Amino acid sequence: MTELMPKTFSLAVRDDGVGVITMDVAGESMNVLKAAFADEIKSVLDEIRSNKNIKGLVIISGKADSFIAGADITMLDGCQTAQEATTIAAMGQTMFGQLEALSIPLIAAIHGPCLGGGLELAMACHGRVATSDGKTVLGLPEVQLGLLPGSGGTQRLPKLVGLQKALDMMLTGKQLRAVQAKKAGLVDVVVPKSILLDAAVKMALAGKPQRKPVQLSMMGKVLENTPFGRGILFSQAEKQTLSKTGGHYPAPLKIIEAIKAGVDSGLARGLQVEATAFGELCMTSVSKSLRGLFFATTQMKKESGAGDVKGAKVKKAAVLGGGLMGGGIANVTAGKAGIPVRIKDINQQGISNALKYSYSLLAKKFKRRFITRIEMQKQMSMLTGTVDYSGFHDVDIVVEAVFEDLALKQQMVRDIEANCHEGTIFASNTSSLPIAQIAAQAARPENVIGLHYFSPVDKMPLVEVIAHDKTSPQTIATTVAFARKQGKTPIVVKDGAGFYVNRILALYMNEAANLLLEGEPIEQLDKALTKFGLPVGPITLLDEVGIDVGAKISPILERELGERFKAPAAFDKLIADGRKGKKVEKGFYRYGAAVKKGKKEVDTSVYTLLGVQPVGRLSLTQISNRCLVQMLNEAVRCLEEGIIASARDGDIGAIFGIGFPPFIGGPFRYIDALGASTVVADLRRNEALHGSRFAPSALLLEMAEQGKTFY
Repeated sequence: MTELMPKTFSLAVRDDGVGVITMDVAGESMNVLKAAFADEIKSVLDEIRSNKNIKGLVIISGKADSFIAGADITMLDGCQTAQEATTIAAMGQTMFGQLEALSIPLIAAIHGPCLGGGLELAMACHGRVATSDGKTVLGLPEVQLGLLPGSGGTQRLPKLVGLQKALDMMLTGKQLRAVQAKKAGLVDVVVPKSILLDAAVKMALAGKPQRKPVQLSMMGKVLENTPFGRGILFSQAEKQTLSKTGGHYPAPLKIIEAIKAGVDSGLARGLQVEATAFGELCMTSVSKSLRGLFFATTQMKKESGAGDVKGAKVKKAAVLGGGLMGGGIANVTAGKAGIPVRIKDINQQGISNALKYSYSLLAKKFKRRFITRIEMQKQMSMLTGTVDYSGFHDVDIVVEAVFEDLALKQQMVRDIEANCHEGTIFASNTSSLPIAQIAAQAARPENVIGLHYFSPVDKMPLVEVIAHDKTSPQTIATTVAFARKQGKTPIVVKDGAGFYVNRILALYMNEAANLLLEGEPIEQLDKALTKFGLPVGPITLLDEVGIDVGAKISPILERELGERFKAPAAFDKLIADGRKGKKVEKGFYRYGAAVKKGKKEVDTSVYTLLGVQPVGRLSLTQISNRCLVQMLNEAVRCLEEGIIASARDGDIGAIFGIGFPPFIGGPFRYIDALGASTVVADLRRNEALHGSRFAPSALLLEMAEQGKTFY
C-alpha cells in the first residue's frame, strides 16, 4: 500500500460554528505555498460549501512561529516558458478569488512572517487579526526576487492601504510590524499571541468586517481619488524607480503597470496584466540571478562552516574598542542576537560613544514605531562598559575592534587569555592583517579567529569569518552561528592578507586611481561604475571609507601578495595634504557649509595636487571594464588559492560586502555570462597596454581553454 501524503490544510468545525482551517506543511519549519496545494484547497472549499452549519471561518498556521513565509519559488525554476509561469500566477489568483467570494466571513489569524503569497492569501480573507509579537511581519518582498506579487497582490493591497503606501511597500519589499500594519489599514486587530485564535473566532462570528476607507490627507485624496492626481502619482513613481534602479531591474516598472491597469481598467484587467508580467519577469536573467542568490543564502543558513561540527551557544559577548566599528558590533550583538555585551575601551568617553551609537539607532526605530519603549530599554540594558577587564571572566566570545596595529592586537590576545575562561573565542575585526600573525604568540591559538565586519555594521549584511591553520572547527562553527544571530550573512574564508572582499576591492580601487592619474575625471569614474550597477563609484567609496585607511592597507597587501597590489603614488600625495576623505571633510569631493545641500561637487584642487589634467579619453564602458576586470581576475585567483571555498561564496561575498550588482549575480556568474575566454582576452589586451598587473590567473586561463563555467 502506498503511504498517503500528510495533508497541508485541515478543517475542524468548532461547537460555536466556526470552521478553523489549519495550514501546516509537513517536514518544513515554515509554511510555503505550492501549486500542488490547489486540489487540496479546492477540496476544503467544497467541504465548507456543503456544510451549512459553518457560520464563519478562520485560517491559522500550525507552525509555532510562522504564518506563511511566501510561495515556494523552486517551482518557478521548473518553468520553461513565460506562459507556464503566467499559468501558476493565474492559478493563485483563481484560488484566492474563490476564498474572497465565500459568503461566510473568512478571517486570517496571523502570527509570524506573513510574506509574499502568504500576505496575498491574508488579503483575500475578509478580515485580518495579527499578533503584537516581534516575529509578526507583513510584506510583499517579491521585487527582491525580480518578480511582482502574482496572486492578486498588486490589486488588493492598494484597496486596503491606498496607492501611495501600496507602491512604497511593493517597490521596496518593505515589511511592516503588526502595529504599523494596523495603522496602514492592512490589519484590523492586533492582539497578544495567547488570544490570537479567540480574537479571530470572535471576528468571524461578528459577520464580514466592513472595509474601512483608507485614511488620506487632503493632498493624498487629490493624488489618489482623481485621474489627474493618479497620473502625477504614477509618473513620479516611475521617475523615482528609474533613478534608484538605473533601469537595471524590470520588476518595479511592471508593478506600477499592474497597479495602474487595475485602477484605470478594473480588477479583471489588473489581474491579467499582473499574471502576464509575472510570467515575463520569471524568465528574465535578473530574476534568475536574484532567485539564485536567494537559494544560495538559504543553503548557507544550514551550514556551520565547519562540516558536521555544531557551534556552542554564546551567552555573553564582549567588544574591545568603543569606536564606530566597536559600537556597531555591540549594537547588532545586543539588538539582533539578544546577547549581553561588555564594551571595553581605554576611557569612559569611548564607552559613552559606543552606548550613544546604539541609543541613536534605537531611538530612530522607536520613533518609527518599529519597537516599543520597553524593547528599547531592554536592548540598552544589555550593554555595559568598563575600562578594565572586570566582568570578562564569563565571556564566551570577544570581538576586537581596535586599530590596525599587529603588536596591539597581539597584546589584546594575551589580555583576553589572562582575563577570560579557557574556551573564550578571540575574534579580530581586522580588515587586512593575517590572523595567523595575530595568533602567533597566543597560548590558545585554536580560539583565535577573524571576524571581519563592514561599515556601517548595522546596515552591511556580510561578515567574513577567517580561520588560520590552527583555528579549531568548534571555534569556526561557534563564530559562524554567532554572526548569523547578529543578522549577518557569514562566509568562511581562508587566512591571508586582505582575505577575500578587501583583496578583490583593492585592485579595483587601485585601477580607478590609475585612471584618475591618466586624466579621467572623478565624476566620470564614479558615474561609469554606478551606471554598471554598483551602489557608489570607487572615488566616492575612497572618500567614504577614508583615504588613509586605503593607504594603510595597500602596503600590507603588496608585501604579502606581490607587485600587482602596489598602490598608485596618488595616495601619498593626498595623505601629505591632509586629505583623509569625508570624515575630515577633505578628500576628492567637497564637504561642509560651502556645498549646496544635496549637490555633490568635486574638489578640483585635487587635480592640481596630483599634477593631473582631467581630459577624459575613455567611454564609461571602457572605464568600468578596466576596473572590473581586475576584480574578476582576483576573485578567480582567490578561488584558485582556496581563500574562498566556492564560486557561490565568492558571489555572496561580493554582493553583500561591496554591493556588486545583485541583478548580475556576482563576479563568478558574471564571468560565466561573459565567457572565461572573453575575460581572458580583455585581460591580455590590458596587459599589453598597462603591464603585468593584468596577467590572467591560471584557473581563468584553464577555464577559457576548456570552455568551462563556474556554475
